[in-house]
Amino acid sequence: MSERMTENLVRDRLATLGYREPDNGITIEEQKSEIAKVKSLLSKASKKASGKSGYPEFIITDKKDAGFIIVVECKKDVKKHESPDRDKPVEYAVDGVLHYAKHLAKHYTVVAIAVSGTTASSMKISNFLIPAGTSEVKDLTNESDVVVDALIPFDDYYRLASFDPDVAKKRHSDLLAFSKDLHELIWTKAKISEEDKPLLVSGTLIALMNSAFLKTFAALSAEDVQEAWLGAIKKELDKADIPKAKKDTMLQPYSTIAVHPNLGKPDSKTAKEYPDGVFKEIITRICDNVWPYINVYHDFDVVGQFYGEFLKYTAGDKKALGIVLTPRHVAELFSLIANVGPESKVLDICAGTGGFLISAMQHMLKKAVTEEDRTDIKKNRLIGIENNPKMFALAASNMILRGDGKANLHQASCFDDAVIKAVKKMKPNVGMLNPPYAQSKSDAELHELYFVKQMLDCLEPGSMGIAIVPMSCAISPNSARDEMMKHHTLDAVMSMPQELFYPVGTVPCIMVWIADKPHAKSAKKTWFGYWRDDGFVKTKHKGRIDLYDRWPTIRDRWVETYRNREVHAGESVMHTVTAADEWCAEAYMATDYEKVSASSLAQSVKDYLAFKLQAPSKVAVPDLEPNSAGWKAFKLSDLFDIKKGKRLTKANQTEGSTPYIGAVDSNNGVSGYIGQPAIHAGGTISINYNGSVAEAFYQPDPFWATDDVNVLYPCGFTLTAETALFLCTLIRLEKYRFNYGRKWHLERMRESVIKLPVTKDGEPDWDFIRNYVRSLPYGSEVHKS
Repeated sequence: MSERMTENLVRDRLATLGYREPDNGITIEEQKSEIAKVKSLLSKASKKASGKSGYPEFIITDKKDAGFIIVVECKKDVKKHESPDRDKPVEYAVDGVLHYAKHLAKHYTVVAIAVSGTTASSMKISNFLIPAGTSEVKDLTNESDVVVDALIPFDDYYRLASFDPDVAKKRHSDLLAFSKDLHELIWTKAKISEEDKPLLVSGTLIALMNSAFLKTFAALSAEDVQEAWLGAIKKELDKADIPKAKKDTMLQPYSTIAVHPNLGKPDSKTAKEYPDGVFKEIITRICDNVWPYINVYHDFDVVGQFYGEFLKYTAGDKKALGIVLTPRHVAELFSLIANVGPESKVLDICAGTGGFLISAMQHMLKKAVTEEDRTDIKKNRLIGIENNPKMFALAASNMILRGDGKANLHQASCFDDAVIKAVKKMKPNVGMLNPPYAQSKSDAELHELYFVKQMLDCLEPGSMGIAIVPMSCAISPNSARDEMMKHHTLDAVMSMPQELFYPVGTVPCIMVWIADKPHAKSAKKTWFGYWRDDGFVKTKHKGRIDLYDRWPTIRDRWVETYRNREVHAGESVMHTVTAADEWCAEAYMATDYEKVSASSLAQSVKDYLAFKLQAPSKVAVPDLEPNSAGWKAFKLSDLFDIKKGKRLTKANQTEGSTPYIGAVDSNNGVSGYIGQPAIHAGGTISINYNGSVAEAFYQPDPFWATDDVNVLYPCGFTLTAETALFLCTLIRLEKYRFNYGRKWHLERMRESVIKLPVTKDGEPDWDFIRNYVRSLPYGSEVHKS
């Protein structure tokens, strides 16, 4: 009887907190469930382990997210609140609710609530979170990381659970999967054009902001849905207080969708599958799968996510359109690099879907103290320009979905004098930019750096401007470089992961500039970061993701080293540069010769002998390690005469026995054998300058090298096989400097430096090198091969 008193206390408290309000979408079930999935998961969940079904006192769900559930277990005696090992589900409240929660967590994200006590004053409450697909029990905490020890409104439970990293990751994964399914539906049933698909999503999300449309669209006929959809968008734009000219620009793309014939009354074939029409099906799916997400994760560019997903299916190369979308974690990184706060005024002159502005707004709001600060941020401190009308509509809708921030979006060219004049009046002090990438070398005036320069010219003196651009901007001559350094300071450049924009094959870097401070006058070294590994990996169906949760640690390390201008071997370096120099860490970082080991040298021996068919299956490594402390640096051009290979197409190759050296990373560089005579002598080293860059191999016999390979001829010394294998091991240490965007071409190779053991006279100690290699396991076999 007393346990019923505890249940009554919970019922009364739930009612007080609004759980039983009419039409709120919340369902409370007691000691049973009509939900098929819940029935299935609890079918053998008896606390007595009898193999029969078992149910907690309360099961609470909400229509807005079918993957979230709350369960409550009650006990009359507070002494029976929790056992030491939580292994007595029949007797204790915590033990019991976690017992049920672990069953349900196979499908649901579960908030588990244990309640004990028979009076409001004595009642003890514990709240736990078990993310879907896990068995890990976590204390439910608030934004300040304080454990929640009371019953709270459903929306608060949902919000606090949402920011658990595991829950957020799962929901993001679900959203990715849904975006694929939605694309399939829109493409196969509605035949909407590629550029209109994201507009359909963003327009629907705005329409769902209208409470009348949200409540009534399901009851509308297929003929009436389109008109109601556009009407709801118009009403929400009116509420958003957007100037009429901007409103008309925004509405135009949505008006086209609102009259699309495939979204109206379904034909007889479509009606069999979707009797209420495809449009209503699309709206329903977005309402069920995206609307809950966007109401919680305000820092996520949901519209941009769908735009990027739909873009994957666009015919042709996305890069050919100049479209390279900014990944979410890079937008976050920009806000941290700039250290934005309530006093920042952020400008993006190529706003796209608004990803940078959304990220900046959330970081600024986190630091805001008063409601006045928050209102000021949304209304006055986010400035964007977007030339494409449809993209502008996406950006504006994205900001509206965040509650504001769209007032200072401009649909115009970022080179429009009138717009730039208006932007400058707002005195922006932070710039963020991912410019459209030049589509050909002939686009001189559209070079990415001219967009960067335009952004910097808009900023207040001393402001920070950050841009992500192709690596070619950092290493290739361009008149824009001189112009920029004449007026602005290059503060930092970070080399980013080569596949950051996967599947688009652009190798990027981040540039950080200080506006209106001439570089030469600043007399300041530039900080270069080698940020090639962000922890993300490519997956088959989800693209490039942070599969192993490495990004937060890497991000914090990057930001800390940049802000403190720390120099670490293999990570960062400071260097004085001019407009004529390369602007990347790869050009200035010192190679870590501590990586030269007996193991790496022994592997070179093994690989060479394997090529010569004499390799042992396993090579033991000697205890003696080479000590690079006293080694001296030598230019490759001082040691070798470096010559290029020569192109020979597959069609022109004939059968024969001449080794054909290609830009490969195995088989000693031999990609085949041809009938043409050799063009390079044996007793040399081949190095790939393209393809598998910096792979180096000793070539004992005459060969033909492709034009992706450079060949090193020794100057003034005899290149034995042992010496060559030692040198190849060192040369491969230089791999980190080169990639598709920065190739190891002939001129760059001639200026490259390696360190070698030296004699007392400071000359390379070839005898030591040769004897050391011979001391390695099977090293004595090298000269016989």
